[in-house]
Amino acid sequence: MNGRAGGRPAADEASSRFFTERDPCPDEFVFPLPEPWRSRPYEYAWCAGFAEPGGVVLDAACGISHPFKFYLADRCGEAHACDWDPRIASETEVALDVVRDFGKGAAETLMRTASLGRLKLARASVAALPYPSDYFDAVFCISVLEHLSPSDFEAALREFYRTLKPRGKLVLTFDYPTVDLGRFRAAALGSGFAFAGAFDDALPADAVASDSQGRLYCFRSLLLKPGER
Repeated sequence: MNGRAGGRPAADEASSRFFTERDPCPDEFVFPLPEPWRSRPYEYAWCAGFAEPGGVVLDAACGISHPFKFYLADRCGEAHACDWDPRIASETEVALDVVRDFGKGAAETLMRTASLGRLKLARASVAALPYPSDYFDAVFCISVLEHLSPSDFEAALREFYRTLKPRGKLVLTFDYPTVDLGRFRAAALGSGFAFAGAFDDALPADAVASDSQGRLYCFRSLLLKPGER
């Protein structure tokens, strides 16, 4: 799976903007994706382009069955995944949740490929990560910020900054307008990050949207921790 596949030029990949219906949208990412997961195919496709072979990476607030962490385990040199749900600490519980969401065949595939066994799993809050400073090449945080309190929102950005290596990447997606873009931009810059590309907060006519919990749109952002490795 390559997040740079599709109709948009590679130069656009670094820009912070809304996902649009022109962006890559795979039906399958590790597993076939359920129809209600409206924006996840877009999010996974874009995020996957920043998972570099050999990299040390984190899927922060990864969910239990959600497949992006398994992709990281297969692709990267060292893959970590954390979540506040205590089930994340048990490979058995993770596999059972995969069965519930994707079926027995998906869990069997997961065990056969040993993706789960390669993951380093931890129960943790994104506001207080249990990892050393300057450790990760990339941190991925997919559809999480909209669920955080204001204090945890800012603490999470500080923790992502702390645990990333200099020139490390923070790859984010989140719901709008649940997350205010002006507030997000100010908090990101205030935490020390730089935006990797243009910041475009204009809402396009073909923005990916959902009406399941009010009208929601999905925004993406690639942030860099300044410095030299």
